Amino acid sequence: MNAHLRIALASIIATIAAAQEPAPPKPFEVWRPNRPKTEAEHRIAKWGPRGLPSPGYAFVAAKVLPITAEPIADGVVITRNGLIEAVGPLASTPIPADYQRIDCGDAWICPGFIDLHCHVASESFDLNDTVHPTNPEFRTLDLVTLDHDQINTARAGGITSVLYIPGSGSNMGGFGTLTKTGGNSPDEALIRFPGSLKIAQAGNPERQSGDLGRDMMGMSQGIRLTLLDGKRYHEAHLAFEAGKGPEPKFDPTLELIRGLFRHEYFVSVHTQIYQVVLQTLQQLRLELGLWTVIVHGTFDGYRLSEDMADAGLPVAGGPRQYYFNPRTGEFEGLLSNWSRGGKHGWREPVRGLGMHGIGVNTDSPVVAQEQLPLQAAMAVRLGLPHQWALRGITINAATFAGIEHRVGSLTVGKDADLAIWTGDPLDPRSHVERTVINGVIRYQRNARRPGW
Repeated sequence: MNAHLRIALASIIATIAAAQEPAPPKPFEVWRPNRPKTEAEHRIAKWGPRGLPSPGYAFVAAKVLPITAEPIADGVVITRNGLIEAVGPLASTPIPADYQRIDCGDAWICPGFIDLHCHVASESFDLNDTVHPTNPEFRTLDLVTLDHDQINTARAGGITSVLYIPGSGSNMGGFGTLTKTGGNSPDEALIRFPGSLKIAQAGNPERQSGDLGRDMMGMSQGIRLTLLDGKRYHEAHLAFEAGKGPEPKFDPTLELIRGLFRHEYFVSVHTQIYQVVLQTLQQLRLELGLWTVIVHGTFDGYRLSEDMADAGLPVAGGPRQYYFNPRTGEFEGLLSNWSRGGKHGWREPVRGLGMHGIGVNTDSPVVAQEQLPLQAAMAVRLGLPHQWALRGITINAATFAGIEHRVGSLTVGKDADLAIWTGDPLDPRSHVERTVINGVIRYQRNARRPGW
């Protein structure tokens, strides 16, 4: 066989072998095909203001973590009027003459952290009102306050954005609000309302309320019936807009559900344990076609990691970060299992959600709001890669909520939300020196406070 024939044959064999190998899995993407491309195209959701007045600052530090780009040694973040104007190495990033330079020394500059599970409401406990098993007419927008002690403390933990949702005392607690943790008023701090519809499929709302009782079948049916009412109301509006039917009578109970079917905002679901997580996937995402995000995902729900990856359904796990597996007698890291995949008790390995499909939350005040980075650190201790954990409280959380064009990374044009840490924010020994929200320094650590 001559050399040319050998080369041609080798090429054919390599091509056949490559075709037989499975293609590498695509990076995880949140499923929300109908989502409006711009804020202006939202019909139901209300967006908060941007570009608010703030001084010109140049924050200089030993390390800058943009999150969506490589870390920058000896970097600078330049902000003004509520937005990030520049991010880069200090040596090659000019600082305007009239901007105040703030030298942060050996500190690390990170994006402000985002928690998708916050319902602090009082000194006693959380926001957990309920009247019926499903309460889509409830909303948290009117309850946002920026002087709550637990929100003030959140800023000391570098938390700049939260999804402020009702508790899980009922199957449908109402519509939550995406808000900053600092500002001159709740209107100024608003990111988007609704932020999400809070649903709890089990694990709290078993209160024997309603005609269907407290079992999982009855609760799931109650959720389904309410959402189907909302879907019919939405479809009647679509028919009217297309000139094919009368204008529906305004229904305040169902009005905000319209935005769910337009994918203007998502359903955040308190769901845990394999069977109930499977119900979330089957009912909300596959049957009703809703943009869905899990905000617990604890116990053995991670066994569905490949199914969630295929469905584009992300998991913001916590506050519990471990699972005691009764089969093996071992403690397992929940977010590590969700993200990496593995056998999970199956005969064959299953795929995980990867670094793009995982978030972290606190369920505050169950876990204090400022302890969000500690929850991420616990996930790392139990097997989640460090970079993935940082994404889970920044760009991933922003993407799951549909606000990644505003927050979640240190990127030119995004909101000037950043936290300045004494070191690695996932090292429990580190603490926040300053927190900046919309370009304004909203927290500054007392210099007289001991560092240890």
